[in-house]
Amino acid sequence: QVQLAESGGGLVQAGGSLRLSCAASGRTFAGYAVGWFRQAPGKEREFVATISGSGIILHANSVKGRFTISRDNVKNTVYLQMNSLKPEDTAVYYCAARDSSSWSTSRYAYIHWGQGTQVTVSS
Repeated sequence: QVQLAESGGGLVQAGGSLRLSCAASGRTFAGYAVGWFRQAPGKEREFVATISGSGIILHANSVKGRFTISRDNVKNTVYLQMNSLKPEDTAVYYCAARDSSSWSTSRYAYIHWGQGTQVTVSS
């Protein structure tokens, strides 16, 4: 069983940057797809970015050009670099892992979830 722990959230002004980390324990991340999702109050949990076991990446249109997902298999960690943050990026951000190497934009394809980290962007 894999455990995921997010960190790096916080309060930032619009236009600022944050880097979220998702550290895995109990099993290696290497070869498995990992995704980032976010959920704002009163809204559905939505896809943000995903990286496959082979390193193929995909970002949601709403964050493309501003956010970048990456992974460090040695550190067993996946990152989400967030630049040019906007107030509408405010949400709880979750990382999730699949039991497959293929990426997916569907939250239902992910089996393992972290507890989430709050990101608040002030205007």
